[in-house]
Amino acid sequence: MLQVNNLNVVIDDLVLAKDMSFALESGKVNVIIGPNGTGKSTLLKTLFGDIHTKSGEITFANETLQRKQLSRWRKQFGYMPQDIRLDVELSVLEVVLLGQLNALGFRLDDSVIKEALSALDKIGLLHLANRPVNKLSGGQCQMILFAQALMRKPQILMLDEPVSALDLHFQHVLLDHLDAQTKEQGWITIMVLHDLNLAAQYADNLLVLKDGKLIATGHPNNILTPSLVKNVYNVEADITKDAAGIPFVRTIRNNRAATSIIENKEPKEQAIKVAEGAF
Repeated sequence: MLQVNNLNVVIDDLVLAKDMSFALESGKVNVIIGPNGTGKSTLLKTLFGDIHTKSGEITFANETLQRKQLSRWRKQFGYMPQDIRLDVELSVLEVVLLGQLNALGFRLDDSVIKEALSALDKIGLLHLANRPVNKLSGGQCQMILFAQALMRKPQILMLDEPVSALDLHFQHVLLDHLDAQTKEQGWITIMVLHDLNLAAQYADNLLVLKDGKLIATGHPNNILTPSLVKNVYNVEADITKDAAGIPFVRTIRNNRAATSIIENKEPKEQAIKVAEGAF
């Protein structure tokens, strides 16, 4: 279990995490949601040890995160950051193999190569194995980094917006494989998503952040409500459930804002004509 107790993170007087406490269980997919700038990526970086905490404690497997033992702490993690640029002269296969960097030697074991090829095959990108990664699209790079993260055999897998550059098909390829591996391997998976409907489909547990605070946590069926969406995003929404009981979020357009734009169109056009006449 990954345990966070009374976590506080402050950078340049900006509070990014305030009195945050939660516990994450093995074999579960945990999804962090919340508006932009509310501390989602910061939380992942803090768990990984990239950002210093002002106070609080992070523990896993009876070990507490400490700066002097950071390298040992990070060996437990697979981390796929938000930045997906791969401007290196390496093939796709070589990038995936870097997931086993600590086990690589002067000679590659055939079993390691087969494992990397299998990882590519499972996400539908085996045909790109020999392609230079700096020639791939952003979405393809995202899938390649996902395969690399899986090769690390982590106990805790963290992904920051892992489907942001993916089309609809590959979003589900990645998330289906992630969910299956999390449960099969007993990982603690933590990822940031902006799409509330994807979060509702794949999360065993939601962590809802707002202004650096954890304001709700639990299964999507229990906490994803119109009032929560309104509170967190300031957007009206209808939430229904499908045959499997999975919530579906449909946001409601603010017609008043649209009407205001139409009503103000003529004065704006007049102002433009006046401005143009000044030159």
